[in-house]
Amino acid sequence: MAMDVVDFEIKGAEMQFVEVELDPGEAAIGEAGSMMFMDAGIGMDTVFGDGSANQGGFFGKLLGAGKRLVTGESLFTTIYTNQSHTKLRVAFAAPYPGKILPMDLGKLGGTLICQKDAFLCAARGVSLGIALQQRLSTGFFGGEGFIMQKLDGDGLAFVHAGGTVVRRTLQPGQTLLVDTGCVVAYTPSVSFEIQYVGKIKTALFGGEGLFLAKMTGPGEVWLQSLPFSRLASRVFAAAPQRGGSREEGSLLGGFGAAGLLGGILGGDNDE
Repeated sequence: MAMDVVDFEIKGAEMQFVEVELDPGEAAIGEAGSMMFMDAGIGMDTVFGDGSANQGGFFGKLLGAGKRLVTGESLFTTIYTNQSHTKLRVAFAAPYPGKILPMDLGKLGGTLICQKDAFLCAARGVSLGIALQQRLSTGFFGGEGFIMQKLDGDGLAFVHAGGTVVRRTLQPGQTLLVDTGCVVAYTPSVSFEIQYVGKIKTALFGGEGLFLAKMTGPGEVWLQSLPFSRLASRVFAAAPQRGGSREEGSLLGGFGAAGLLGGILGGDNDE
């Protein structure tokens, strides 16, 4: 299927969204639940699989949906098609603070490998697949697991990353050591391996985990400063582990009796 060439505009700072402009007949595909708003005249169609092309009947669609299920995504994607005679816009929002990255697959060699939950939306014609890590150590100990997303095509795809994003161009043989959760995406020419930190004391008490991602060029690498797993762990650690409320900076929150008093005053009364 020929790729739709779409115009876009990314808006916002910490919580971004992307507006995609569709000419008459053009379409975009979006991850389930990512749509923010759209102009009247855009038709929505939920499809089984990734909706990137004619998948060859039921078994082809089943295979496409299975690939998405393996990466932890929904079995379905939504296609947004401009059914009018004028240009219309549809917007897709980021799920948590970070940056939306426009990836022109045609300029990146036609393929991009990214973390499982990075894909946000794309022009119609981009294929969503899976990339299996070739080394078992990478699969077992890499923060992103054995399976990652693979985007194929020559159109625009939009990827979301947490926090601040940096793009690094690795020369042939150049190596970069990265926290496994901070890897957003990379081109297939980059070698992705897992390396043990080397010292037991560092592994146990350094707070960085037992393994690092070893990325060797040539190729392009995108890194994020705030992996969602890191954000979720901080939120969980700050949340009350029992009933009641927790006041930031309060001495009372650190003592059992005072914590009980705070719970009563906070209104946590059993009926």
